[in-house]
Amino acid sequence: MSADHYFSAEPATPGDRSRIEFSVAGREYDLAVARGVFSAGRLDPGTAVLLRKADLPDASSTGTLLDVGCGYGPIACVLASEAPAATVYAIDVNSRARELTAENAATLGLADRVRVCAPDDVPAEVTFDQIWSNPPTHVGKTELYAVTDRWLARLAPTGVAWLVINRNLGGDSLHARLTTLGWDVRRTASQRGFRVLRVARGPEKTG
Repeated sequence: MSADHYFSAEPATPGDRSRIEFSVAGREYDLAVARGVFSAGRLDPGTAVLLRKADLPDASSTGTLLDVGCGYGPIACVLASEAPAATVYAIDVNSRARELTAENAATLGLADRVRVCAPDDVPAEVTFDQIWSNPPTHVGKTELYAVTDRWLARLAPTGVAWLVINRNLGGDSLHARLTTLGWDVRRTASQRGFRVLRVARGPEKTG
């Protein structure tokens, strides 16, 4: 896996198409994927752990949710399916990823509630009740911290973020760093080498 998956606005690899099938919370998903997008060969193991171990929204969930680094849209599609009263922003720097997410959301009948856009196109006034992400780790801590800092700052005062991080690629150090910055961070699960972190505003982050 290369940084191209995360930070190339226009992937250079041919966009050969395929499909990925998976199940979350009793629902079956069949999504279009393409080369040049993160984890095009399978549902990424970290994403699978996140969707299995974190507390998914449900029919009572409202407000605005965010999928950071949406790829072809598995997290965004699950969130929108599980929370029909919520709006989901799905962001990615990769234009091919955004196209796939929009297509997959439309196929599932979710297009009216999944707003796909580049990170810089998210309206500045929007805050998020939930943030979900399998953030970039292979590109190094500098980029990982930049991504998490940028979007956690948009978390609503009572919001919750769910992150999945490979233990060997900075999971524990990210946990420690966010705690030092004043976030309330709890490791809610560990599976297959991944940490699932629940992040909320601590007393120092309520402003």
